[in-house]
Amino acid sequence: MTPTLELRHLTRRLPSGGRALTILDDVSLAIAAGEFAAILGPSGSGKSTLLALMAGLDRPTSGEVLLDGEPIQDLSEDALSLRRRRKIGFVFQSYQLLGNLTARENVLLPLELTGAADAGERADSLLAAVGLAERGHHFPAQLSGGEQQRVALARAVVTRPAIVLADEPTGNLDSENSALVLNMFQELNYRFNQTIIMITHNPEAAAMCKRIVQMRDGHILEPSTAARL
Repeated sequence: MTPTLELRHLTRRLPSGGRALTILDDVSLAIAAGEFAAILGPSGSGKSTLLALMAGLDRPTSGEVLLDGEPIQDLSEDALSLRRRRKIGFVFQSYQLLGNLTARENVLLPLELTGAADAGERADSLLAAVGLAERGHHFPAQLSGGEQQRVALARAVVTRPAIVLADEPTGNLDSENSALVLNMFQELNYRFNQTIIMITHNPEAAAMCKRIVQMRDGHILEPSTAARL
């Protein structure tokens, strides 16, 4: 079976003071459909660069990124943007909700861009799934951090992308709201078989995933571990 996402011998170098700084060094990784995987590592380990390469937001110095078996690293910016819109959802540490739109309107926006006929029904269903059925008319400033992150999660999966990429999604949350958001990830992964890849420096957050991939100094430490059966 072709992995949903496959990284082959990825290297990323950047110029730094007249020399090349290696951010990632010969990284290979395969993520299967329906996995909920954590990329765990300290600051500076290369995990955020790895996420950007997975999404086609950055390009490798060498190596390949394959999405559903097709390499994406040499696609044009327009082609990459279209591929992301169709196949990838994003959840960010800083939520990145539009402040002038309500929670429901934030979730609706990706569906409106695709012209989905059942946009309202899908948005309402997902707001209910993340426990915010009664909060859809509120603006982001009227929501707690945990509620904003749950809106962001609903927005990320509302178009039913093959992959959801989450960049430190609990980094700005207290322990109670972190647990709520991570439980939502588990539930949505189970209900919709969404492939979820979460970048984190927090071992407790990583332990909520089905698989943990550890990174240090631009390398993946093998073997990766199964956090839950």
